[in-house]
Amino acid sequence: MRIGKCNNLMDFRVLAKRRLPAPVFHYLDGGADDEFSLVRNTQAFDDYELLPSQLSDVSTIDLQTTLLGESVDWPVMISPTGASKLFHGDGEPAVARAAAKFGMIYCLSTLGTTSIEDIAAVTNSPKMYQLYILKDRGLTEEWIARIKASGYTALGLTVDLPVHGNRERDLVQGFATSPRSRIRQVLSFARHPGWIYRALVRKDLDMVNITTSEAAARAIAKGVYKFINDEFDRSLTWKDVEWLAERWGGPLVVKGVQTVDDCRKAANSGATAVMISNHGGRQLESAPAPIDCIAAVADELHDRLEIICDGGIRRGSHVVKALAMGANACSIGRGYVYALAAGGQPGVERALGLLRAEIERTMALLGCDAVEKLDRHYVQHRNSR
Repeated sequence: MRIGKCNNLMDFRVLAKRRLPAPVFHYLDGGADDEFSLVRNTQAFDDYELLPSQLSDVSTIDLQTTLLGESVDWPVMISPTGASKLFHGDGEPAVARAAAKFGMIYCLSTLGTTSIEDIAAVTNSPKMYQLYILKDRGLTEEWIARIKASGYTALGLTVDLPVHGNRERDLVQGFATSPRSRIRQVLSFARHPGWIYRALVRKDLDMVNITTSEAAARAIAKGVYKFINDEFDRSLTWKDVEWLAERWGGPLVVKGVQTVDDCRKAANSGATAVMISNHGGRQLESAPAPIDCIAAVADELHDRLEIICDGGIRRGSHVVKALAMGANACSIGRGYVYALAAGGQPGVERALGLLRAEIERTMALLGCDAVEKLDRHYVQHRNSR
């Protein structure tokens, strides 16, 4: 199967599974505990039905909108995912170039394998940087200075990771330990020599925004993973969001909230947007699916916050449903990483093209000619009939 034969995002998952060592694929694919939230993130969209308005003029479909102060060609952005070079040697730059081609915002993760400056040099398109506030506030301030100097549009703060979720698939598959120390995984890695070359010869998997940091240089000598685990600060409060908003001074997105109360606190603390997210089902098991949280937040805070639905997006109809429920945009993570693993930048471009075409087709069949016109009269929960 080639990327040209992929007809939807989940087709790329099939290719990714073939092209990655098993531990790496399952790290990408897995969630926490029994993976209920992981599965529910996508399945929850099936609980919402679209209500078409027939005999409407849909000769043109307008997907343009604004997000985080920028004009974008369609209401989907690239969600931050760590270590893109873990999945393909072209890594983050390939995704950033694809995002620029499709007129969308790209978000670089703190745990990325390409530097803030290198991504800024790839395209002039709008970009966001996702960070964690670590115990070392000097490191956070260093990142802020670098992203300002590099011209990033927005800053995102992930708030749902005081500790790592219980990702049992990583333990079962051997991702949690070095591949060289797990005999049962030798054959899986041996079948993927390109991956081994990048990891062990080129050493292309460094989280460079941490390893190149002056503030972190001494502590990293003990190992970058140990440094990250030691530096996650469980004492963070909304006061820290206020601190960050003051130092950043631009569009600020709080990622990892699900309740109206937390979204209100985000707005009160200086955030301009929220990503309704449960970290792709990788953190708190039994956290609600993002689509189920959108309406309540939109009803309460639509005039104070932009709302981004993050999690479970696999179809264009999912995007349309989230927008109709009150989201301003959606973000995709696994969906594009599957495509990256399957075929690098061409894979990502094909995946984005398929998703955009699905959105346009769904809008036409729905009888709505512009995303700005989507509202709740186009959608209903199936249990409300």
